[in-house]
Amino acid sequence: MTKYDQGLEQNEANYEALTPISFLERSATLYPDYPATQHGEESRSWSEVHCRCIQVASALSKRGIETGDTVATMLPNIPEMLELHFAVPMSGAVLNAINTRLDAATIAFILDHAEAKVLFTDREFCQVVLEAVAQLDRELLVVDVDDPLFQDGELIGSLDYETLIAEGDEDFIAVRPADEWDAISLNYTSGTTGDPKGVVYHHRGAYLNAANNALTWEMGMHPRYLWTLPMFHCNGWCFPWTLAAVAGVTVCLRHVRDEAVFETFLKNDVTHFCGAPVVLNT
Repeated sequence: MTKYDQGLEQNEANYEALTPISFLERSATLYPDYPATQHGEESRSWSEVHCRCIQVASALSKRGIETGDTVATMLPNIPEMLELHFAVPMSGAVLNAINTRLDAATIAFILDHAEAKVLFTDREFCQVVLEAVAQLDRELLVVDVDDPLFQDGELIGSLDYETLIAEGDEDFIAVRPADEWDAISLNYTSGTTGDPKGVVYHHRGAYLNAANNALTWEMGMHPRYLWTLPMFHCNGWCFPWTLAAVAGVTVCLRHVRDEAVFETFLKNDVTHFCGAPVVLNT
């Protein structure tokens, strides 16, 4: 033991578990009126996004979701997908963002293996989700996100996202991880042999990777990021959390199509996007 081991023990005054939840709280406090999401003509500020996340977390808690439970999504790159990257862990649960290109059998396997208790989905994936849920031998709460920019397909859930938000309390206190190594998300492999393999991210890793994105990309404050990368892909390389760290704008894009990409670029003054070869060749 040295002198540096005495009187310097970890306590509430000198230590807090790293979690990207803190990025959202900071942006909502320092930049409440700055835009956080842009989807078509609809924009929401960081204070609005924070409030919605609090209410979703509260509503999930009221419905019995507890620390360590799994909440899954089958969603495109829309504002609600960004919100769930915060709302789910703010309830203490673990986010499982499922690859929307998978078949019903694979989705069913993931839902079962992850022991998901809630699934957020979208009209576009109604058929494959119905087929997947039918293969489960237990109840699953399905919540529809009704995107006004995509009205093909059916609403198949027992309630919709906005109704769930209305169930939540605005003064709910977000659940913080007891340990920064607590799980924040669960992702699965795809395109490999055998069944999908689950990979767990912890709060510490998500926080550090999100911060590293901002540093290595030299994003600065208030970038305008176009979502060409699926948010289900490794949690969008942690950029949902990065954008909260730098109070940036999530510019949503449901489908990567050449005309839509160029139009969105020009209309929204996009500064950053992930340019995988398949995107650049579009």
